[in-house]
Amino acid sequence: MIIALFPNTHKKQSKNLAIGITEFLTNHGVTVVAEDDEAVQINAKPLSSVDPKEIRFMISMGGDGTMLRLTHKYENFDAAMLGINLGHLGFMADVPISDIYPSLQDLINGSYKIAERVMIRGESLHGEHCFAVNDIVVHRAKNPSLVEIAIHIDGTYVNTFEADGIIIATPNGSTAYSLAAGGPIISPELEALCVTPISPHTISNRPIVLTANQEIQIQYLSDYDPVEVRADGITSFNLQTGDVFRINRSPKNFKLVSLLRRDYFSTLRTKLGWAGKLR
Repeated sequence: MIIALFPNTHKKQSKNLAIGITEFLTNHGVTVVAEDDEAVQINAKPLSSVDPKEIRFMISMGGDGTMLRLTHKYENFDAAMLGINLGHLGFMADVPISDIYPSLQDLINGSYKIAERVMIRGESLHGEHCFAVNDIVVHRAKNPSLVEIAIHIDGTYVNTFEADGIIIATPNGSTAYSLAAGGPIISPELEALCVTPISPHTISNRPIVLTANQEIQIQYLSDYDPVEVRADGITSFNLQTGDVFRINRSPKNFKLVSLLRRDYFSTLRTKLGWAGKLR
């Protein structure tokens, strides 16, 4: 079995942990690879020496943002990802430092399931395109005031939002920017999308939950400066007045390793600081 390990070797803690993880996995018969410029530092083999199709898992060391960046950097990889969190507990990177080795042992023993989560892709009429695990955001960018954005679903007009922008979130991304903007928490196992307006002028404008197979058409109407489209906070381009942008479900899912020793709702309670107790 081949596992790709992605530490941040500029951070001493991450590098030392990565060396220990490499040793642990190697002792269990796993071939560990890492990015070529970091492989020697953690006693792993260079990533370029293996066929990406043979990589069974990717282990991200960081937070949820690190996992998103790796997904975009290695978008052609099909390996499932496990997140080791080196800071605050993440929704995806939910393995704390204190639980690294028991979690790795579970991975080796097969005590996990692969959660296949909905991803989305977007394309403008000018050929710009992007994909997202969490969300695609259309934001007013440099404009000092609210902008008008028209929304069509499967060709049917829904509404024109006057707002700072619009968030199209997957269930995975429902606990990210969309949640901060007042959107709902959507179980990651649902095949759905959420359209969440950002600071809308009219308080009756509320988030809309759709099936994942519906096409969302966004048109920028205001005669102002361009607005920005940003996918997962990573890739971006602009829309001019009148431009149309379409968002559909991606044919590819985001594969997340879900260890049986952990569950989504306990992570949710911890991350959001819910204080409810069983009576």
